[in-house]
Amino acid sequence: MDLKQVRNAYTSVAALYIELFGTRQQVHVDDLAFIGRHLSHQPGNVLDLGCGPGHITDYLRSLGVDAMGIDMVPEFIAHARSTHPHGRYQLGSMRDLDVENHSVAGILAWFSLIHLPPQDLDDVLAEFRRVMTPAGRLVVGFFDGDEVAAFDHKVATAYRWPVDALSARLTQAGFVEVERQHQPSDGTHRPYAAIAAVMGERHSPLPSMDTP
Repeated sequence: MDLKQVRNAYTSVAALYIELFGTRQQVHVDDLAFIGRHLSHQPGNVLDLGCGPGHITDYLRSLGVDAMGIDMVPEFIAHARSTHPHGRYQLGSMRDLDVENHSVAGILAWFSLIHLPPQDLDDVLAEFRRVMTPAGRLVVGFFDGDEVAAFDHKVATAYRWPVDALSARLTQAGFVEVERQHQPSDGTHRPYAAIAAVMGERHSPLPSMDTP
């Protein structure tokens, strides 16, 4: 699916998505702790990319973070602005951020990379690196699996990643992993993971990966 198709798919279920996932209380406490641990001490602007209803952006702001939510779905941004009127939310795409070079202290991409075809991931990570400061920190949440593979997500086709494989892509893009976290399946949710990383050195490209 291309970017427009993903946006349209989320637009069609925006009200239900907000109802099911749109509050801080609907986020696992371990996930909030992980996000806060790595982004709450960043001195500068933090972007919550693919912020959805804006609840995690608001959580970061409650910790004193200068956080801004960005999403490509107008219904999500409208809800976030209405529900969290003191926050900053704007329409945008992580593929082409309207942000100056090296001006962002942190990026949260919490399940917002899951619809990217694997061959598109490196370009998006390069965009993250472009906007981040030398001491910038990245937190990524994603679906875990034994291999890189597409699956039928309820909204739009998504991809699962082995943690080591995604960590290697981060390393190639110039990020250094500092912590990872696993959440096993509980019978209701798919297994997922999170990686926190800091800016580092770029590495030679990995061998090309076939699209699932």
